[in-house]
Amino acid sequence: MPIAQNFTSVFSKDWEINFTQCTPNGYLKYTDLCNILQLTAGDHAEVGGISFTDMQEFNQAWVMSRMRLEIESLPKWRDIVTVKTWIVSLENSRSVRALELWVGNKKLIGCETFWAVFNTKIRRPEALALPHEHFEKFPERFSTLERVKKVDLYEDMKNVNNRKVVLSDLDIVNHVNNVKYLEWCLDLLDYKTILKQKISTIDMNFMKELILNDEVSIKSFKNENSSTYAILKDEKTCFALEVQYK
Repeated sequence: MPIAQNFTSVFSKDWEINFTQCTPNGYLKYTDLCNILQLTAGDHAEVGGISFTDMQEFNQAWVMSRMRLEIESLPKWRDIVTVKTWIVSLENSRSVRALELWVGNKKLIGCETFWAVFNTKIRRPEALALPHEHFEKFPERFSTLERVKKVDLYEDMKNVNNRKVVLSDLDIVNHVNNVKYLEWCLDLLDYKTILKQKISTIDMNFMKELILNDEVSIKSFKNENSSTYAILKDEKTCFALEVQYK
């Protein structure tokens, strides 16, 4: 699609939190938070001419490699939230995008995401085939205090669950949607940690894709201040998560 007339390099969109997106305490689920952030990033790519539809002409798609969330508090049912986003860097097959979630004039959440351009036929990264010079880049404007990072795993992690990938786990790229990995792991946390909003930061690394009928194990390591999870297929790590607590 052509670049929209209302395109701007810093994009903003309002969302109303509905009850299906909330936990029993009335606050937004962490998984739905990630969905809202990614949908906003997708809308910005759409108006800027580098959306999934545009990229599919070259058998390309954006896939997330890393994501960091810094959470002061969560919005609640019926809140109108504003998500702001901009590109920090975009070079060859890699891009860093910043996002912020606001309620009124208060910033609740900062997020940094690291994306790769993925060829959906050969299933490998490659340079973006579409022009992107019209996007101003903001290499010194960050949305988080710390940048996306590699999640360090522990040798003595314990197996806590096993899963088989089903159809409802898949997205339009025909692999497990990245929010599903987070959901699988958060379901293993003490529910009080989530309902009492004890989570301050979430770091995610996406290393290998999973497809229908893949069988995986989930391992964890917990201490007083954080929990670390790994999702493995054939003993090779596909996803790593670190959750830190307030």
